[in-house]
Amino acid sequence: MNQTAIESTTMDLAAIQSALREQKLDGWLFYDHHNRDPLAYRILGIPGGHITRRWYYFIPAQGEPKKLVHRIESHKLDALPGPKDQYSSWQELESRLKAMLDGATKIAMQYSPNNAIMYVSLVDAGTIELLRSFKKEIVTSADLVSHFEAVLTESQIATHYEAQRKLDAILAEGWHEIGSRVRANSPDAHEFAIVEFLQRAIEREGMVTEFGPNVSVGPNSADSHYVPTAATSKPIRRGDFVLIDIWSKLANNPGAVWYDITWTGAVDRSPTEREHHIFTTVRDARDAAIARVQQAFSTNTPIAGFEADDASRAVIRNAGLADWFTHRTGHNIATDLHGNGAHLDNLETHDTRLILPNTCFSVEPGLYFPGEFGIRSEVNMITRPGKADVTGRIQTELLRI
Repeated sequence: MNQTAIESTTMDLAAIQSALREQKLDGWLFYDHHNRDPLAYRILGIPGGHITRRWYYFIPAQGEPKKLVHRIESHKLDALPGPKDQYSSWQELESRLKAMLDGATKIAMQYSPNNAIMYVSLVDAGTIELLRSFKKEIVTSADLVSHFEAVLTESQIATHYEAQRKLDAILAEGWHEIGSRVRANSPDAHEFAIVEFLQRAIEREGMVTEFGPNVSVGPNSADSHYVPTAATSKPIRRGDFVLIDIWSKLANNPGAVWYDITWTGAVDRSPTEREHHIFTTVRDARDAAIARVQQAFSTNTPIAGFEADDASRAVIRNAGLADWFTHRTGHNIATDLHGNGAHLDNLETHDTRLILPNTCFSVEPGLYFPGEFGIRSEVNMITRPGKADVTGRIQTELLRI
């Protein structure tokens, strides 16, 4: 995220301190230089901007927060509560930082042991070394970040469901448009033309998308991050296999939450036996992750992101296809398409973050066979205290387009 993209909200000091006490932490130390940590600005509710000197903000589990800023940029944290200390030299910085943390031992920072959860691993190693020289135990803020970045309000959840209703209908339009253009032998029956059709529909419905959607034909569907362009667009013909990955959220609403889905089908034919087998395996892997999350929430049992990934991956492994499942099972969804809560991942990372109530995430296992085809089946889920639901339509068999 660049400087101009950092959005500020309002810091909830009481909620942060309550979370610190619940996790038995002495405090949370925020630190930044050159806008390296956009999470800090969003959680603290301050703007980024021109940051040329290091600043520190310490929120203790109890008591008043403290600030440490450079004298040249002494006003950077003035919008936050707590007394302010200042430094100029590096020696002064170290002595005053040590004094600011006096009495605190176990401190959370945007850090992840072994860079296991790189999404929150934003503090440089040198700063961690300095704090350890003060005899401080630095622990990851990953679950704290999830609590303040990924937990959605009721109004935000409503924006997700509105995007879901609109986008499910747009996707159905897209499949119909593909079939109509192919059967009419239209020169606009190709990947990028369908992308443009879907983009216009998204805009028409008052929504936005970051880029894409992704319309992949045949072997292109075996590339899980394929992006068609006008120059590379492949024709769509009778008999072709097609994957559409599409995502959007409401426009002009900074709190809007994304909806992100993937469906697959074949044009003017029934699926082959191999396509059916691969789809069934992917579908069952998807449903295993859904069931694992639902079981945990129905019994109020904590569940980490990696556990849901394990449930999905086991189905594919038992089918002898593990080598072709090359990405995590799902990602957190919030105001960012790939949000800062728990991902369903025990492949790319060992995501130990808990899946919290009132969060949203995708479930999207896939199998990809280079030069042949790929199948991914993606739904979104929203958790609530005591339950977890899929938020939109669920594909149960390959489409005949």
